[in-house]
Amino acid sequence: MSSLNKGLERIEVGLLWDPSPAGSARHDLDLVAATYTAAAPSGAPAYLVHFDHRAPDGTITLTRDSLDGKGLGVDERLVLELDRLADRYVRVVVGVAIQQNAGRLTFGDIANPVVKIRNGRDEFAAVDFAGAGEATAARVAEFVRDSSGAWGFQPGVYGFDADPATFARIMGT
Repeated sequence: MSSLNKGLERIEVGLLWDPSPAGSARHDLDLVAATYTAAAPSGAPAYLVHFDHRAPDGTITLTRDSLDGKGLGVDERLVLELDRLADRYVRVVVGVAIQQNAGRLTFGDIANPVVKIRNGRDEFAAVDFAGAGEATAARVAEFVRDSSGAWGFQPGVYGFDADPATFARIMGT
């Protein structure tokens, strides 16, 4: 890359939520990252990273996975090494899906869900789900490579009414 503007390099996405009330089924939220190439910048992703799938090149990793939101600090953490992604990848979309094991749950049913996004040590975005209260999954961040090769951030929360498997296929549309 010839640009002096490196853009975003190493991003940490942290997901936090409060545990479900005592006596009720656990709330299990999952971070998901989808990569897209220049040849196919939307639609089906080139690959997905989530609780049991890793990036083939090690550039996107899920370093913490909670099943119930009872962790101290961040419940789930996803690390994106954008500066190491091959040039063919031009877009990375990050989403959150709610596991639907105990009946239909929406973000409105989950206490205090929030996504915090950091570049190095600096937090530059905090995402709540106020606009996606009826959704069962949501796209919460999008990272796009510009023509100079630098990565930028496009904010916005977009809710989906989809199970986790379907959401993984359509989150980049």
